[in-house]
Amino acid sequence: MPKKRTSMDKIKEVLRLKYECHLSLRKIASCTKVSRSTISEILTRFEHYGVGWPLPDNHSEAQLAQVLYRAKTTCLSKVMPSFSYIHKELRRPPMTKQLLWEEYVAEHQERAYRYSQYCEHYRRWLKKQKRSMRQSHLAGDKLFIDYCGPTIPIINPETGEVRNAQIFVATLGASNYTYVEACESQRLEHWLEAHANAFEHFGGVPALLVPDNLKAAVTKTDRYEPKLNDSYRQLAYHYQTAVMPARPYKPKDKAKAENAVLVVERWIMMRLRNEVFHTFRELNLAIKELMQSLNQRRMKELDASRTELFNTLDKPALRPLPAERFLYTEFKQAKVGPDYHIEYKQHYYSVPHQLVGQHVQLEASRKLVRIYHQGQCVAQHPTSAKARGQSTYTEHMPSNHQYQKWSPEKLQSWAARIGPATREVVSHLLQSKDHPAQAIRSCLGLLNLSTKHSEQRLEQACKDALIVNKPYLRFIRNLLQNHREGRLSASPEITPDIQHSNVRGPNSYH
Repeated sequence: MPKKRTSMDKIKEVLRLKYECHLSLRKIASCTKVSRSTISEILTRFEHYGVGWPLPDNHSEAQLAQVLYRAKTTCLSKVMPSFSYIHKELRRPPMTKQLLWEEYVAEHQERAYRYSQYCEHYRRWLKKQKRSMRQSHLAGDKLFIDYCGPTIPIINPETGEVRNAQIFVATLGASNYTYVEACESQRLEHWLEAHANAFEHFGGVPALLVPDNLKAAVTKTDRYEPKLNDSYRQLAYHYQTAVMPARPYKPKDKAKAENAVLVVERWIMMRLRNEVFHTFRELNLAIKELMQSLNQRRMKELDASRTELFNTLDKPALRPLPAERFLYTEFKQAKVGPDYHIEYKQHYYSVPHQLVGQHVQLEASRKLVRIYHQGQCVAQHPTSAKARGQSTYTEHMPSNHQYQKWSPEKLQSWAARIGPATREVVSHLLQSKDHPAQAIRSCLGLLNLSTKHSEQRLEQACKDALIVNKPYLRFIRNLLQNHREGRLSASPEITPDIQHSNVRGPNSYH
């Protein structure tokens, strides 16, 4: 602990008792309650000062204190190291103070401080810096993530609808290099999309993500073992990084993010407060321009800009991006309804009808919906945004439901592949029924006869039915079951002209 100075009142009393009352050091110490060693030091320094007692009228207490308590002057021959350079270099993972001191000695030789004084001066300098700089952040190690509290309105020029843009902020620990983006919301899909955009902006991936405890990142908060969102964990796995959420109610765990949010609110959001934006693209273009300006500003403490530090420290240490960009995937459990469909975002997707009543797992991305049962993919559909619509595959339906998916054009196309007579019978059936569903069922019954009796026999049976004007399913089925197709359309046999004595003529019938 530094020695506490004696008050100026007691110093004057010591001088008065010595030079006016001529008391000994022991008696002065007894009267003033000051130690004899301190009194001796005060008297010695005062005698070297060369000013008699009493003090001149123009002599101030500040001048007397400056003489009695002269600060230890730094040797002018020594060169003080660059503390900002030391602080920046120590952020590199393998860097040590010993190595930096050796480089310092090699440069300044005899004018360099010894290692102990070198470290002591650096510690004194570090104590004077901002609290956020006391944390040790390695290059490429941590990315601190948070949202700003204020929002920016997005106004639809046609309807006047106002949407509040959430401002996503991500800052690297070593360089303070900051990425900013306006998002539609803080929902999971926008949270993950902003992460992917930030990684592409940085050109690499940090070793550790430090988010706040928002719902898009953490499903269950805990001081020691928080439970991450499944999709957020999948993003970390895709980019080969790790996630360590800040502890609840411990803002110091993400002090970098708190400071970055404050800077973004002051430097970017306040500059945009009087502007009107109609789209998120328009707002993000304005944010991008101000973000570049922010990262290029020089920081007084480190005498460098965020961009310079990023290019020097973080960028070489970041992990490479994967070959493919992360595609947001949502996981959900569902129970297959009696209509062999499951619902996702107000749209219905079919699964094989044998799974009715079973629980399945849904894996949905922006482009594709996959449905799994017991680890096996049983169905996949293109993602649809049509509310209350349905995506159904015919092969998922029971056989007695499949007729509902057949159109007249599709039935006629099938019949045409069998033959012209079959197509004509199908056209007649489609026109003869009172309801389209009845006609489709009759047509399917006719066309399915080709699988049992062959297409050639069905075509011949349809020809026979048209000759006798009976283009009905039951008549054609009877022909095929009794193997009588082709007889009606065969040419009649010519009756021979028989001349015989036993043959009676027309005159016999009068």
